[in-house]
Amino acid sequence: MMILHSGTTCPFSQRCRFVLYEKGMDFEIRDIDLFNMPEDISVMNPYGKVPILEERDLILYESNIINEYIDERFPHPQLMPAEPIMRARTRLFLHNFERELFSHVIVLEDRQLSPDSEETEAARNRIRDQLTVLAPVMSKNDYLLGEEFSMPDVAIAPLLWRLEHYGIELPRSAAPIQKYAERLFSRPSFIEALTPSEKVMRR
Repeated sequence: MMILHSGTTCPFSQRCRFVLYEKGMDFEIRDIDLFNMPEDISVMNPYGKVPILEERDLILYESNIINEYIDERFPHPQLMPAEPIMRARTRLFLHNFERELFSHVIVLEDRQLSPDSEETEAARNRIRDQLTVLAPVMSKNDYLLGEEFSMPDVAIAPLLWRLEHYGIELPRSAAPIQKYAERLFSRPSFIEALTPSEKVMRR
């Protein structure tokens, strides 16, 4: 059985929980206290972070790597495109998310920074601007790759869930992003994957 070591408020862990519930398979989630990490986390992941996936002798970290492994191991429903060109484009999509959005999420998740610091305010503004640029795409499609739910939707969902929590207010021009977010949040797998700590992040 797969075991996911997951932070109850960690957006990257939420990605993996989302995929596990989407697949409807047997798994175990072990909640990790992000303020008091167990020693074995650093043994499994040299960077000392969650999520971490264990399956027999395999140990994986980094949420996108974990999720692609789960998708290949349990291919129904398939979340990565089967066709090589679309698969490569999807990986590029995910890479760009990490650089353009989640590099700033890491800043907002840094407890050593003041919520009012210049660095956190710059991170909020950068996320807001990037999502606003993405909005026209979502006015035409139900999901990021078209009409089918896929891995990029999994990747961005935890950020969209936390916008209010992070103090990010999108402009009216980004209304398609808000509608898209509600489509994601209404998925049964998304709802099941939420921890109690994540549920209170949105009113």
